[in-house]
Amino acid sequence: MDVKSRNYLLMNRQALENDIKTSYIMDHMISDEVLTLQEEERVKQQNTQKERAATLINIILTKDNNSYRSFYNALLHEGYRDLAALLQDGIPAVSSGNRKSSMDGMTSYVKTILCEGGVPQRPVVFVTRPKLVDAIKKKLYCLGSDPGWVTVYGMAGCGKTVLTAEALRDAQLLEDYFPGGVHWISVGKQDKAGLLIKLQNLCSRLEHDSTLSQRPLNIEEAKDRLRLLMLRKYPRSLLVLDDIWDSWVLKAFDNQCQVLITSRDRSVTDAVAGKKYEVHVESGLAHEKGLEILSLFVNMKISELPEQANSLVRECKGSPLVISLIGALLRDFPSRWEYYLRQLQNKQFKRIRKSSSYDYEALDEAMSISVEQLDDNYKDYYKDLSILPKDVKVPTKVLCILWDMETEEVEDILQEFVNKSLLFCDRNGKSFHYYLHDLQLDFLTEKNRNQLQELHKNIVNQYKKYYKLNTPVLSQEDCMYWYNFLAYHMAGAKMQQELRDLMFSLDWIKAKTELVGPAHLIHEYVEYSSILDQKDSTVRENFQEFLSLNGHLLGRQPFPDIIQLGLCQPEASEVYQQAKLHAQRQTGTFYLEWINKKSLKNLYRLVVRPHRDAVYHACFSKDRQRIASCGADKTLQVFKAESGERLLEINAHDDEILCCAFSADGEFVATCSTDKKVKVWNSRTGQCKCVYEEHSEQVNCCQFNNKSGQYLLATCSNDTYIKIWDLNKKYCRNTMMGHDNSVNHCRFSPNDEFVASCSTDGTVKFWEARSGNELKSIEIKDFFKNADEQPDDVEVLVKCCSWSGNGEMILVVAKNKLLLFDIETCGLITQVIVSHHSTIQYGDFCPGDELVAVALSHCSVELWNIESSSKVAYCRGHTSWVHCVTFSPDGSLFLTSSDDQTIRIWETKKVCKSSDAVLKSELDVVFHNGEVMILAIYNQKNLQLISGNTDNVIMQTAAQESPISCCCLSEDLKFAAFGLDSGTIKVLQLSDGKVLNSWEAYRTSVQHCRFTPDCQTLVLSARDSVMQVWNWQLNECVFLRGHKEEIKDFRLLENSKILSWSFDGTVKVWNITTGNPEKDFTCHGGAVLSCAVSPDGTKFSSASADKTAKIWSFESSSVLHELKDHEACVRCCTFSPNNKLLATGDDKGEIRIWDVLTGALLHFCSPVTVDEGEPTHGGWVTDLSFSPDSKMLVSSGGYLKWWNVITGESLQTFYTNGTNLKSIHVSPNFSVYVTVDSLGILYVLQKF
Repeated sequence: MDVKSRNYLLMNRQALENDIKTSYIMDHMISDEVLTLQEEERVKQQNTQKERAATLINIILTKDNNSYRSFYNALLHEGYRDLAALLQDGIPAVSSGNRKSSMDGMTSYVKTILCEGGVPQRPVVFVTRPKLVDAIKKKLYCLGSDPGWVTVYGMAGCGKTVLTAEALRDAQLLEDYFPGGVHWISVGKQDKAGLLIKLQNLCSRLEHDSTLSQRPLNIEEAKDRLRLLMLRKYPRSLLVLDDIWDSWVLKAFDNQCQVLITSRDRSVTDAVAGKKYEVHVESGLAHEKGLEILSLFVNMKISELPEQANSLVRECKGSPLVISLIGALLRDFPSRWEYYLRQLQNKQFKRIRKSSSYDYEALDEAMSISVEQLDDNYKDYYKDLSILPKDVKVPTKVLCILWDMETEEVEDILQEFVNKSLLFCDRNGKSFHYYLHDLQLDFLTEKNRNQLQELHKNIVNQYKKYYKLNTPVLSQEDCMYWYNFLAYHMAGAKMQQELRDLMFSLDWIKAKTELVGPAHLIHEYVEYSSILDQKDSTVRENFQEFLSLNGHLLGRQPFPDIIQLGLCQPEASEVYQQAKLHAQRQTGTFYLEWINKKSLKNLYRLVVRPHRDAVYHACFSKDRQRIASCGADKTLQVFKAESGERLLEINAHDDEILCCAFSADGEFVATCSTDKKVKVWNSRTGQCKCVYEEHSEQVNCCQFNNKSGQYLLATCSNDTYIKIWDLNKKYCRNTMMGHDNSVNHCRFSPNDEFVASCSTDGTVKFWEARSGNELKSIEIKDFFKNADEQPDDVEVLVKCCSWSGNGEMILVVAKNKLLLFDIETCGLITQVIVSHHSTIQYGDFCPGDELVAVALSHCSVELWNIESSSKVAYCRGHTSWVHCVTFSPDGSLFLTSSDDQTIRIWETKKVCKSSDAVLKSELDVVFHNGEVMILAIYNQKNLQLISGNTDNVIMQTAAQESPISCCCLSEDLKFAAFGLDSGTIKVLQLSDGKVLNSWEAYRTSVQHCRFTPDCQTLVLSARDSVMQVWNWQLNECVFLRGHKEEIKDFRLLENSKILSWSFDGTVKVWNITTGNPEKDFTCHGGAVLSCAVSPDGTKFSSASADKTAKIWSFESSSVLHELKDHEACVRCCTFSPNNKLLATGDDKGEIRIWDVLTGALLHFCSPVTVDEGEPTHGGWVTDLSFSPDSKMLVSSGGYLKWWNVITGESLQTFYTNGTNLKSIHVSPNFSVYVTVDSLGILYVLQKF
């Protein structure tokens, strides 16, 4: 150190020792790399403040000139300006001779320039933000050698000062553009006297070697002095004015030099002339950067931070200031993580007090002072922003309504806030959208807490005044804001009745769900339940359940009729009552009442449709609050388990995603795909943390370990390997080799010590997680034996496994069996054959260890008690293949995901109390004197006679020896007949259920049976080319032989004749009495799938797999018209009662209406495509029926639709719970409709 500098330190030592606090001064010196951590520790070990100061000065005296400069600069920045002035004349000069002697010399030179210029040191904890630093440099380059202004602006605490100082640490920038040095002055909020002092100090600093000693006496004199100094002594230097508040202050520095300013007010340079450039400092740090800052403050690795760290960073809203304040506090008080998190969550900003070199005593002061600078007439407008929702960009129109002003007036007010970094503006095309940073909003809500209710009430009243009884329409820019946040404002205003009127209105529900879907509404029912339920929770529960169970329908296009959906609710439901009133008022609209809906009990809590294709996997987070799902559309979705509200959507992979899994703490979600990659995502931000590409084939499964803190991920692949990845170290920790074929599934044991894997090679293997060594292997194939007790030759693909809660047992799923093994001995504890007709796709152990949920290949899900080997419940709801079933961590819920694009969340207790009664789709209906009598096959082997009017079961048979395949009623309702899979046909008496006769008619399943009008004879067909006419009273049978292939179906004609059609492409007319064919029609090159007879009996139509339909004359036995317009198999056809029209339906879901006389196509009943090309009927059109006046048509398929025959337009759609409706039975007056869906649910519908 220079002798002069050393003498100044010794001369002023006593003053320094008496006044300085060493803690933050040492922070600056450490960041300047002139003080070591060991030296800092030596200072801290001293007992008193004075002893610590003395030790620090002793250490500085042993060092070089840079230490002196760093100490001087630290005094300035920590507020010891008087003490710094004592040392100012002792600052050592920069030696120009060694500027470029070496890289170290260059670094030393830069440090010296910045120290002399008063540029702040790096904070003790510094995290680089290179994009913003480069942006500041680029604007400084733009100045060149010309005078001008660079403004670095942004909200309080966004890092303007630190970033500006960092930009100036560029040696090349200083050498080439500012060889005269950098002169930094912290201005802040000043009056004229304060500004004069700042100018005097700056002039003194710049002219300390000058003979001029008298300080300037006023601002004008100081301005002139500064201009001369900059022009003559410091040409090509940069003047930095930090923290400028007022534009009048800049006039004192407007002297044709190069100036960089930092400010919250973007417009602050409007009052000065010259070139102007701007750099906007974004308000938020990335989550990972925030964690990095915290970890550096507390001297821990990111992976070692406590679980509160993530929440703390989120609550800091990305503000560098707040994160640094919290970090510095935690460094001093390392046990206060929970305390400071709570203060932030409760908006207790005064508790987050000064703990660094920041200029304000507490966080709230930093924000408050910005607001106080506003003119009084603007403060009230800014206060109105206190009620804006977080993370929402608000269109100008909303604030025009709030303030009852023209757009231009509102934009002028808001621009004032934007200029002062109190508000942010997003210019999206022509419209402007405004938003507050979360910290600003938190500050406002805390400051105006006692006025929030009135502020909310004001915006609601302004909305009502503007829109009156109308609702916003999509063409208005404010439309989406009101649909998303009107309820939020009503709740904030505690306007209970207005909120109930809004949330319990089907008109509002219809309008909102059409625009944003149902999930947000469900969320609002949950969020505002305390307000909505003040009188009674029933109504809110009615509406919440309605949306939860029908949301997957409301999310599709075209939008379903919400009134019709409401009419399907229980009659006691407020939703039903409102729908009924709407239906009564809308007299011209076609609505249907579901008469027998009381028999249906919904077992699920929520149905969501987050994907556009099959859903392969879904899982709960450990806290049960979120669900992650993935599938064939290549996306990862994360949504709320309560409402289905989407939290995250990520286009995660280049191919189908097969599995996803939450980490134990819920911070990450892993995905694996057929693209051979494994990816890990931040579950809240969607940021990709890492990508693993070591598998060489598709990756089938991924699962995190069960304990928080250590992030281990197990994956398995078709490449036969299982891998364990350590997220903290970003590498594969172990690769487990031992399987001979694809590995389908893997799971950590509950204590994370072991990993189980299931393979197509027929084995389950157990591995030690730490070493990757194989411990045990079970040959699952040994448990599948044929009749000779030999291993089955069929490949045993082991689908999945699930550990018991205590880790002592493991459940294995293979083919149609559940196998439970003891881990210690590998011995089989029990096995359950779940089904003889289906394979198990997936299985999961309930955390209680007794229940097992299994997904079966016929679209159903079952719950089994593994201890008693008994089926507990049957869950129907999905309409296609179910891929996954997973329990929540507490076992109270389980979810299922399916090819039908839905995820269903079920309540375990409710499901366990349900029955599994199911009807087959084959049924017969007789409409008689206003009564609807239904003969249905119940649970495969029973026959039921049901009153459609009351839903009462009138008669039920005992279980038959073989499953029942078909049934029919006699017209007089005295008899019923039913065929069995065994080929037997039986006739019973309905009055007492007594079997009157039986006939072993076929060796294959009986497909169809019908009584003749006299009820004494039955006509039968099977999977056979021969029909039988059986007089069951006389026990005589006539065989009708002539078809060459299986008969598809038949129809009774007048005069003891039958029309039959077959897969051989022919249609025949038979005489029942003789058994001889009277007419033979070779109709089609493909199978004939349906025939219809015209009401006048002169014609019939045939529909075929060859994509054509034909109209035939009975009399001439010739084809009258060939109808060729279909693009798929024509599956059904029917004539209109007036003989003028023929309707045909095909497997593409399309219906065509033809003119019978000319064969011309009159109407194409357009299947307005549903999402991604799903046809109107969700598949085939299976049945058609005209109204008596020939003006309406009803069709069945994936659901039921009613059509206007004259226009071809859809009148109504009735969405059944299941799909694949095989037929529709219609009453003669076209007012009652009966069908059964694929779930076995019976629908008796009546025209409203």
